[in-house]
Amino acid sequence: MQAQARASARWAFTRWALVAALALLAAAAQAGTGLTELAGREGDGPVTVFYPSSAPDAAVNRGPFNFRLAANGAPQRGNGRLVVLSHGSGGAPWPQADLAQQLVAAGFVVALPEHRGDNYRDHGMVGPASWKIRPAEVSRAIDAVAADARFAPLLALDKVGLWGMSAGGHTALTVAGGRWSPAKLREHCEAHLDDDFPTCVGLATQLQGNWLDGLKKTIARTVIRHKLDDSQWYSHSDPRIRAVVAEVPFAVDFDLQSLAQPRVPLGIVQAGQDKWLAARFHSGPVLQACKSCELVADLPTAGHASLLSPQIPGLSGLAAQLLTDPPGFDRVLVAPAHARITAFFTRHLLP
Repeated sequence: MQAQARASARWAFTRWALVAALALLAAAAQAGTGLTELAGREGDGPVTVFYPSSAPDAAVNRGPFNFRLAANGAPQRGNGRLVVLSHGSGGAPWPQADLAQQLVAAGFVVALPEHRGDNYRDHGMVGPASWKIRPAEVSRAIDAVAADARFAPLLALDKVGLWGMSAGGHTALTVAGGRWSPAKLREHCEAHLDDDFPTCVGLATQLQGNWLDGLKKTIARTVIRHKLDDSQWYSHSDPRIRAVVAEVPFAVDFDLQSLAQPRVPLGIVQAGQDKWLAARFHSGPVLQACKSCELVADLPTAGHASLLSPQIPGLSGLAAQLLTDPPGFDRVLVAPAHARITAFFTRHLLP
């Protein structure tokens, strides 16, 4: 009889838990994902913010992207934590929207700064000039959210998360405790120009296996030696940032010893078919040097931008070759990867 009573009690508790969970899910379904834009500080670009909102979602258009969001809806309390997303070179907030919405569904407020001189509207500082200022822009994005009367009462900013992709991954590694130097990038390109040409030249041109390749490499070496003559080490620290994820990061210019013991939990997302920042040169060596780092997601069939969602429309030429999904990648893998990133921040930022 006692065993039967215990079983009955367990079933009653399970039924109560299911009812409570369904009630929470129903409440979450009725709420929306808020969207607003804050002015940047000290001349920075705008900061786009996604957040839990009591307002219902409705159709929202941003350029070629269509969403259902609660534009300027009233914020409501989530889990009290902020995550900053640092976009890749030439990027915008919108290809990170699905990741941002998944983080909001878990209770986070999400801030996306537009990096000065390295965004979809302005390419004037692409490369080391941008990498030097990006980490401080992340810190000022946190300041902008903290100064907003709508969000300040809802957040505790002693534990903030940072995710970055590509050039944003470089930002993430810097904030996690890494130090980097333009001269280190020059050394890498002088040693590996043939087999890592996209890292060293980007979207400027590509090797075609013809007689022009020699001329392209000669010009590339001349430009690299001229532009990457800075041997200073760069770093940045913000004690509020307590967990970091670097997705397909640009990493060949880092002192790997500085990442052997990151100052915060550091997660890596790796794409096995990355044609721009090959894992064997970038994320792979970081993981080898950093024994405490977590491989948050490892996608052997993914390309450089496969986890961006929604996808960037209208790509052509070399950009399409480097940023579109490689043959065989199934986009059903995107949401589970985002879930693993969300779980990493939940584990490290919440009690």
